[in-house]
Amino acid sequence: MDFRSGRTPVVTPSAGIPGTGRPVAVEPHIPPAVARRIASAVHSSRSEGTRKTYAAAWRRFTTWCETNGHVTLPAHPITVAAYLVDASDTRTVTGERAYAVATFGTWIAAINHQHRTTGHLSPSAHELVTATLSGIRREYAAAGDRPRTPRDPLLVDDVKLLVETARNRCRGWADEVLERRDSAILLLGFAGAYRRSELSEMTCGDVSVHRHDGLHIRLRKSKTDQEGRGAVKGLPYTDSHETCPPCAYVRWVQVVAAFDAGERPSVIRLLRKRQPFNAHVCRGGVPRTAARAPLFRAIAKNGNLGSTALSGAAVHQTIRRRAEHAGFDPTAVAKLGGHSLRAGFVTQGTRNGADGSAIARQTGHASLDSVEVYRREHAPLVGNAVADIGL
Repeated sequence: MDFRSGRTPVVTPSAGIPGTGRPVAVEPHIPPAVARRIASAVHSSRSEGTRKTYAAAWRRFTTWCETNGHVTLPAHPITVAAYLVDASDTRTVTGERAYAVATFGTWIAAINHQHRTTGHLSPSAHELVTATLSGIRREYAAAGDRPRTPRDPLLVDDVKLLVETARNRCRGWADEVLERRDSAILLLGFAGAYRRSELSEMTCGDVSVHRHDGLHIRLRKSKTDQEGRGAVKGLPYTDSHETCPPCAYVRWVQVVAAFDAGERPSVIRLLRKRQPFNAHVCRGGVPRTAARAPLFRAIAKNGNLGSTALSGAAVHQTIRRRAEHAGFDPTAVAKLGGHSLRAGFVTQGTRNGADGSAIARQTGHASLDSVEVYRREHAPLVGNAVADIGL
């Protein structure tokens, strides 16, 4: 049954599978509204990010098939194997492999999904496809090829520098609106070890100030919690008001509340009457905001806030822009991105002596193996005997 069409197909009853005596289920006639509701539930079974990734991967496959004269749906196993080999042999202008092995896995998953949802057998289940992919993995490993671009971590001193530079660059109220938002992104993103998508999806109602702990931020769902069981992260008060995540949150949410209440004029009045930021502001109460309103939003050059959530790509660009302002060289900036705050938390925690379980308590990693990847790549000397080898 193709629920996506919203139509209920006509089904001819069958007495059973010939020669087996086993009955088969007969598709029932259901109202169109029920079919549409089922289609909606099936659509929601995957995250929006996964749906977009699969759609892009399927478009790429269909384009390749059309270019090379292959049938797309249903695709023959040889077609899929040829597609993978062609991609694995693709090189950049510098001679490096253009695609990572992990990317091929995503493409295969997208091809599987498209075939299953249209009633076809998946070609990638064929031994030819699995053997081809396994062989490509071995070729990559033997050649030492690992075309991936992990983001460099931002450590505590880096985050402090970015925040300090942002505040020193303020030349007017519109600059301060941007600074308050960016400082909150940097400090909450780092202390909470958030992915950029999680910062993007954060709403005003997800955050509360706890009188003992600091911030309690409800993570409604995440990459490893697509069904939305949820979790609460604590971001504590700090000694310095300048790098205190609760202070950064309060300073930004004051702007959000003012704009939602009276738009640009209210924000201007708020900032003109403000006191110098030379002490903690996180104990003085938090203005009311609409619970479902996005916390982090786009800001126009005139200081107006957008009504929709800041995208993950915009979080990525915010981090890079603030690093440029802080004097990072172009090569270093190119290695930073939305994941630098999360990677920085793990790296800094490792350097400070925290064990994997304590780090995972904040990051939400389901497996300590994932934490260990960060530790090996960004803090290779921590806990390593070579540091005390005596040379």
